[in-house]
Amino acid sequence: MTTQALFAEVVVQSPLGPQGPSRRHRAGGEGFIAPLQQTFHYAVPPVLRDHVLPGHLVWVPFGARELPGIVLALSRSSPVTEVRDILDVVDARPVLTPYQIDLARWISDYYRTPLYLVAWGMFPPGISWQPEILVYLVGGAESGESLKPEERALIELLQQSPGMPLVQLGRELRLKKWQTLVERMVRRGLLRKEHRIRGPQVKPKTESLVVLSAAPADETIASLSKAPKQRAVLTFLRQLVEEKEGLLPLTISPSELAAQAGVTPATVATLVRRGLLTLSQREVRRDPLAGREFVTTEPPRFTPDQEAAWQPLASALESTRGQVFLLHGVTGSGKTEIYLRALAEVLRAGGQGIVLVPEIALTPQTIRRFAARFPGRVAVLHSRLSAGERYDEWRRIRAGQADVVIGPRSAIFSPLPRLSLIVVDEEHEWTYKQQEMPCYHARDVAVKLAALTGALVILGSATPDVNSYHRAIRGEFHLLKLPQRIMAHQGSVQMQQQEFHLGNRPAQLKPLGPGYEDARFLDLPPVEVVDLRAELRAGNRSIFSRSLQQAMYVALAAGEQVMLFINRRGTATVVMCRDCGHVVKCRGCDTAMTYHGETGKLLCHYCNYERSVPKVCPECSSQRIRFFGIGTQKVAEVVRELFPQARTLRWDRDVTGGKDAHERILDQFVRHEADVLIGTQMIAKGLDLPLVTLVGVVSADTALHLPDFRASERTFQLLTQVAGRAGRSILGGKVVIQTYTPQHFSIQAASRHDYEGFYGQELEFRRQHGYPPFGRLLRLLFTDVSARKCQVEVDRLYNLLQATLRGQAIASTDLIGPAPCFTPRIAGRYRWQIVIRGPQPTELLRHLSLPPGWHIDVDPVSLL
Repeated sequence: MTTQALFAEVVVQSPLGPQGPSRRHRAGGEGFIAPLQQTFHYAVPPVLRDHVLPGHLVWVPFGARELPGIVLALSRSSPVTEVRDILDVVDARPVLTPYQIDLARWISDYYRTPLYLVAWGMFPPGISWQPEILVYLVGGAESGESLKPEERALIELLQQSPGMPLVQLGRELRLKKWQTLVERMVRRGLLRKEHRIRGPQVKPKTESLVVLSAAPADETIASLSKAPKQRAVLTFLRQLVEEKEGLLPLTISPSELAAQAGVTPATVATLVRRGLLTLSQREVRRDPLAGREFVTTEPPRFTPDQEAAWQPLASALESTRGQVFLLHGVTGSGKTEIYLRALAEVLRAGGQGIVLVPEIALTPQTIRRFAARFPGRVAVLHSRLSAGERYDEWRRIRAGQADVVIGPRSAIFSPLPRLSLIVVDEEHEWTYKQQEMPCYHARDVAVKLAALTGALVILGSATPDVNSYHRAIRGEFHLLKLPQRIMAHQGSVQMQQQEFHLGNRPAQLKPLGPGYEDARFLDLPPVEVVDLRAELRAGNRSIFSRSLQQAMYVALAAGEQVMLFINRRGTATVVMCRDCGHVVKCRGCDTAMTYHGETGKLLCHYCNYERSVPKVCPECSSQRIRFFGIGTQKVAEVVRELFPQARTLRWDRDVTGGKDAHERILDQFVRHEADVLIGTQMIAKGLDLPLVTLVGVVSADTALHLPDFRASERTFQLLTQVAGRAGRSILGGKVVIQTYTPQHFSIQAASRHDYEGFYGQELEFRRQHGYPPFGRLLRLLFTDVSARKCQVEVDRLYNLLQATLRGQAIASTDLIGPAPCFTPRIAGRYRWQIVIRGPQPTELLRHLSLPPGWHIDVDPVSLL
């Protein structure tokens, strides 16, 4: 009886190779881009038919190479007649779930991203299988008489290390055209290349253990009379067995055994070599939360507002319809407690959940709250973990051993087998959008993932994205509101009074109402808007207004804490010649370099190029080089000058390079080891700091006047969020916003904590210009080292798009550009863009091929 054939649809890793499209793919036409949904079909050999399922990682032949691939689907027929067999299964457990496969296809189609990039981007770095080229000598090559010196050098290298990886060979040769040399020698038959699969860069960590199945025999111990140290080890082990009352087998690490027996590890190793002790290997989990203690907490009673928001969620949790809720709650209103309650219900029913945060900076506080409520059930995924920690957490999640996953945007790809809840905290944040390939927005991916799995989504924010709020108003999402800042119950208030030595100070607290007599809430902190133009007219040239300085004096004198927000790093943002106006710019980017006082160097914040400050102007030789603009370092310097007794702490990208840098800085400030925290947007998001009574915005205009359609929205969100860090305890608080544009509607709305007021005006602006939510945008970005080629290519595509628009008569769709980007050159590459605006801008690209150099950004969060 003939067994019916079985075929697999496979997405291959890097099907075009590490150098991109082959010459055949590049030839002719408008250029080439890999088909978005490019997959290949293979036959499943009989020996593997019981071992191959959708989601499995397999080895497949691909031309002359062998590459890893992921099985997407199985079928009894193949769309192609000639197929090759799958070679082997790499991992016995599927690496992608069925819903992840469907999600990968959707992301590829929606964001116009090649499917293989999406599928392989769902793994943490370090666990993908990479193709590798090895180079070997062909017999007799070394005896050639007409070899050039560089060829002989290459042969000598391969004689010492046969089968050297091609990349390593290039490093060892130290020649500019080493690749040409290798190819020439391959064509001459002197070398051959061989492809292989290099396994994951990280593997499970193991440790050695001494395994004892029985107590050492008396005669064995007696035979070691001339080896007292070895005898002491076996004597100790016999006593250990007796203490354990025969509970065998026993295991103990060699180092621990040596320490307890009073000998060196070498003695234990000798016993192993002699066969008197047996070692086994045990896998050890690299736990990113190891050594941390989380005190279990009980959920507090909900306030009336929380209860009103909870009831629709509770009902929705009983269904599997993939519903989306937008939780609009002011800062400090108890949104996180809603997340925790929803997650508790999900876990009680046997489900699992993902909690997304926009920044690694928020992860420590989020972990504390969730790990305290769900001890032992939380996994963490983010880029500051070691490769081994991420690998172990991913394997633990895939095995169903963790029920709650916390992390930034990539955590949305966690392979939870029973996904029931997705929380996107601070859903408005632009950091949820991944700009590089594979492009995706984690919030929109979460909504699609819920539709595929039936999970419930909670989008939470005090300043929702305009698009999200519009969808909620239209009924696409369910809108929930938490309008009041929750402080504490009366007992907690009394504890805070004692902690802060306040006596009966908290008169600002207000009761919640009947039935909640012991609970209290507090109005959002008052906001003062300071016109910096008036400060200049009054003769104040300090970066701090008189009002902000006075408020800092009061807060610091009372032993309270201050947060100062400036969304720029460094000491000075422009270094300029006062005589001719020359600005020192990066050699590879068309952007001014920033002066960093701590290092005394100029730094480009786009490509990290660093140089010294010129002593004379390179244009006019003037020595009048001056510094303009301010950043976090400059603010810190001024604070130390004005308040020499105050302890300052900075929180920006320059000081958060280490693995635990964010948590270390946060812990320092929470423990009141600093009085003033100066930071960029990292400090504006979701932090709960009870001693902060004053927040100062040094300049509210940083992003307001940028040529970007989201500039007003981003300014309002940043100001409202950073203002929300003040007054989160019974101490109350105050906010001072400094600006040169006090009349702007986004600043005025932020000063009133008025989201609806801002939303109304912003929506009218978007409606007039056809910006989201009244239309969608697609950004086409072209980069090249040649300015001329860049402009020619964007003009060519623009004309092609215009012709397509006329030919297809696509309604309400237009083109913006072509034009240079706001930063026209980065890292030596010029940047031009075309923006498609319309109801379905991707339709314009359905039948077009784009050559290498183009980057597609669907639903961009910025046009800068």
